[in-house]
Amino acid sequence: MTLFTKTAMSISTAALFTMPLIAQEHGENAPAAFGGNFMFIMIAMFVIIYFLMIRPEQRKQKGRQKMLSALKKGDKILTIGGIVAVITNVKDNTYMVKTGEGTVLEVTKSAVSSVLGNDTGAQDGDKK
Repeated sequence: MTLFTKTAMSISTAALFTMPLIAQEHGENAPAAFGGNFMFIMIAMFVIIYFLMIRPEQRKQKGRQKMLSALKKGDKILTIGGIVAVITNVKDNTYMVKTGEGTVLEVTKSAVSSVLGNDTGAQDGDKK
């Protein structure tokens, strides 16, 4: 969890436990007025959390899916394990990648961290 999430959870938890006590101090009419404020605060907190946490994460996931679907033979990739490789064959859920001289690995699509570029020259053995 991020610091913001922990802070928001501790604030909302504290509010849930202290608000009924405050309402009791103000008499019989307080719960009705207090309930409207409480709902407003909860909705406002949800909206803030949505725009600060949920929506950016959804954008990040869409960008990653777009990157993975655009990979093709000859692309140079970096895996989550730190292996730099060149894609030699694309399958449904995996890629066959060449990591060195005669070394071919099969990695899952979820193991790809980022694309380093198109490396068709290094695949032929040309080094500059």
